Amino acid sequence: MNLKSFKRKQVIISQEELIKTEFLQVEKYLPLVIKPVIDGINLTNWAFNNREWIETQLFKYGGLLFRNFNIHEIEGIETFIQTISGELIEYSYRSTPRSQVSGKIYTSTEYPAEQSIPLHNEMAYSLNWPMKICFVCVKTAEKGGETPIADSRKLFQSIDPKIKAKFIENGVMYVRNYGQELDLQWENVFQTTNKLEVENYCREAGIEFEWKDENNLRTRQVCQAVATHPKTGEMVWFNQAHLFHISSLQSEVRESLLAMLKEEDLPRNAFYGDGSKIETSIIEEINAIYQQEAVIFPWQEGDILMLDNMLVAHGRRPFVGKRKVLVGMAEPFCGQ
Repeated sequence: MNLKSFKRKQVIISQEELIKTEFLQVEKYLPLVIKPVIDGINLTNWAFNNREWIETQLFKYGGLLFRNFNIHEIEGIETFIQTISGELIEYSYRSTPRSQVSGKIYTSTEYPAEQSIPLHNEMAYSLNWPMKICFVCVKTAEKGGETPIADSRKLFQSIDPKIKAKFIENGVMYVRNYGQELDLQWENVFQTTNKLEVENYCREAGIEFEWKDENNLRTRQVCQAVATHPKTGEMVWFNQAHLFHISSLQSEVRESLLAMLKEEDLPRNAFYGDGSKIETSIIEEINAIYQQEAVIFPWQEGDILMLDNMLVAHGRRPFVGKRKVLVGMAEPFCGQ
């Protein structure tokens, strides 16, 4: 047999055949896991050619976990997010401490390792928020450090109708006090040392403000408790009342603060939109539903978790050892 007589045959592999999808847990359809079928697939190029498919899956499941694609450089991560979502946005009107790593890629919330961060939707304490948020695991913790996620549509459906009705009618009022060195300072929150810039930002964003003295600022804002997704039309539970409410503090911290400050002077608190107190029992019931809907899975280094920020909430579990998870946000949306 003359092997020279055989001609090489070109094999064309469709974009769909380059990846496979699966779920991490039985009867848990969040997140949808996307893996390469063969080594060496360029995730950014594949994403560029499959943006419509990615968007469809994101609207359906709320979260996509890209695994085993071997993206580790920050520039590659930023380019991948831009390919799917356009330009990344800055983390403005901040609520938690984060460091800028490169461009508009940030560290995830820099709270002590022994603390958990409750499930929440990014910037749901505001009238403006990112539609997409992307987490990238650079280094896994020795133990723990998972990023729990939960479907905000299921949260909305699971909350007692009477509780829902009151929140829908009133919204949530967020009250923040800056300048006491007990929380983020206003210079950090607004990313400026210019008071006029702070005031202009507040006016444009619909935030009431008052300077209590030279360096002490108080802000108030009434925001949505629930929201309608602009693309899917689905109702979602979308607020951070449970994070801002006084009951979210550990009892000893709460008692210590109340011994020093009036309740209206606490670094942060949440009320019904009419200014009345939200019952602690209501917050406890809402927290229980978040826990009920939580999906928890271990990170693998190189994982990229993309969430529709309105459809899926996220949090952080306590951890041991060094952990590095980066964050990028995109597609600014105005809920006013």
